[in-house]
Amino acid sequence: MTALDGKVAIVTGASSGIGHAAAALFAAEGARVVVAARRRERLDELVAAISAAGGVAAAVAGDVREEEFARSLVATAVERFGGLDVAFNNAGTLGELGPTHETSPSSWRDTIETNLTGAFLGARHQVPAMLRRGGGSIIFTSSFVGHTAGVPGTAAYAASKAGLIALTMTMAAELGPQRIRVNALVPGGTDTPAYRIMASTPEAESAIAAHHALRRVASPDEIARSALFLASDASSFTTGSALLADGGVSMYWT
Repeated sequence: MTALDGKVAIVTGASSGIGHAAAALFAAEGARVVVAARRRERLDELVAAISAAGGVAAAVAGDVREEEFARSLVATAVERFGGLDVAFNNAGTLGELGPTHETSPSSWRDTIETNLTGAFLGARHQVPAMLRRGGGSIIFTSSFVGHTAGVPGTAAYAASKAGLIALTMTMAAELGPQRIRVNALVPGGTDTPAYRIMASTPEAESAIAAHHALRRVASPDEIARSALFLASDASSFTTGSALLADGGVSMYWT
């Protein structure tokens, strides 16, 4: 039996990076997956790849900042696959980079809306569906930035990602009696499009790697495997946690 055999999962931010890797892995591990992002063509390519590998997936394109999109993801999971067991609220944006006092209010709002409010809206509609199933697992993608390290120039991103950990703890306390587990996944540097913005030169890439005890950043597949642990019954006694999958950056950052 595979880790998610018979489960139904939603994965947001699935058009690239961690979400893309997680959606493919969840499907390979037996889940029927609703994949979500703004870029429809990338989602269609992902669904085709999952199908070719013997998995089952459906795509819904839209913006996590819009509540109707959150509602439609859950409706798709229920109507197509019969319910919802796992939600990986992974969609996010790096936002505007630069000194906090130079960050524009519009960029601040956009980053908070995408990373934090988008996750809240998703969970708001996921919880009732999971209650009808008798439990489930909700995962938010946070970051070591704003949690274990202060990184200059990332105010909105850091605030939004730290907020996800507070949301995780609150929801875990609320939903534990109903057998819904809620956890935050805390990656270190990961080779995603957002990372490539930060590591735009060989010097920047080397500097970022040097902050990690493993002296490298993760592949999206490595972080997806940590998401799989939180999604599966292997983590049945894990809730309210900020799970570090960070290559040692949290204890090594200087």
